Amino acid sequence: MIERTEYLEELKRWKDKDLIKVVTGIRRCGKSTLFELFINYLKNCGIDNDQIIMINLENADYNFADYKELYNYINKKINSKRQYYVFLDEVQNVFEFQKAVDSLYIKKNVDVYITGSNAHLLSGELATLLSGRYVEIKMLPLSFKEYITTFSDNNNYQQLFLSYMKNGGMPGNIAILKDNPNDLDTYLEGIFTTIVYKDIITRNNISDKMLLESVLKFIFDSIGSPISTKKISDTLTSKGISTSNHTVENYISAFTESFLIYKTERFDVKGKNLLARDYKYYVVDQGLRSYLLGKRADSDMGHILENIVYLELLRRGYKVYVGKVDDLEVDFVAENRDGLKYYQVALTVRDENVLNRELKALQRTGDHYPKYLLTLDMDLEADYDGITKINVIDWLLNK
Repeated sequence: MIERTEYLEELKRWKDKDLIKVVTGIRRCGKSTLFELFINYLKNCGIDNDQIIMINLENADYNFADYKELYNYINKKINSKRQYYVFLDEVQNVFEFQKAVDSLYIKKNVDVYITGSNAHLLSGELATLLSGRYVEIKMLPLSFKEYITTFSDNNNYQQLFLSYMKNGGMPGNIAILKDNPNDLDTYLEGIFTTIVYKDIITRNNISDKMLLESVLKFIFDSIGSPISTKKISDTLTSKGISTSNHTVENYISAFTESFLIYKTERFDVKGKNLLARDYKYYVVDQGLRSYLLGKRADSDMGHILENIVYLELLRRGYKVYVGKVDDLEVDFVAENRDGLKYYQVALTVRDENVLNRELKALQRTGDHYPKYLLTLDMDLEADYDGITKINVIDWLLNK
């Protein structure tokens, strides 16, 4: 198992707190493994096996017709006043699961942990029923920092980063890359098919698989570029694939709910308000993008780098926007309780014209929040009147 240290420490912080712990994220990003790691931690803390109730609701051994059967099954195992730890993996597979979760939560000696592979888990009735009573831990595939720890015999970070840019960070990739890299697409196909068929097509009653994949390919091929539903619809229609803005919007919602893509709003830096048009989209994993697009996936390394930085900012707990400064763009405006940080991302700024172009938007923000220029250049860290240039690999490895 790959040690997901940061997520594990987060679960430890919330242990025995009066909140339901909800771990969300795309399929195969490591949620079940995180539970295993945390259960091992509990056992090392002296918790007995019979105080730990772990149920993987994708396992055919557990076939609960509804929330009542699930609740009754667990309740029978809670037969003393000791503290119990209940883990429900892929809980959305049980009808009205939120009622079982709520009933377990109100027991004073039960600490509840659940996972789900769909953002719908925390919408609608669940959000209403459990409002203010849960904490969400948003899990992503491996960061580059986690990725390199799995290749302890290789300290060539530049080589590993090129591999990461192409193959992504799904935890299951690692053993395949070490043993037989030619099998990677087969593995990723399995993940992709499960997400598309189980989490998207079946859940949303979608009948046109070809249209759905066409929309997804368009978005995967346009990461980091501002696009609208009308642009997607018009482009596909011009290629003989008839669709509508409404259909495209529904598909995008399904992709974001399944954590395949992330929708990023645009932020007017000077006006300090959000702009409601031409969003940007980023993909959760470059390996899945490479699988779907084939060789075409390698054609835009700049936007791939941008995508990696975007996901890392999410990992670090920021709300992330695309910045607009007059007629210029800041790649990312990252916001947390401490304020804002600005990031420009470029493969290289060795060309003075490119350097000046990348610095220009940051220079126009009109405030004193930290500003960074991240590149793959191997030069030493530099400062341009308060704008710090950092090698992106160094930035990824050092917070």
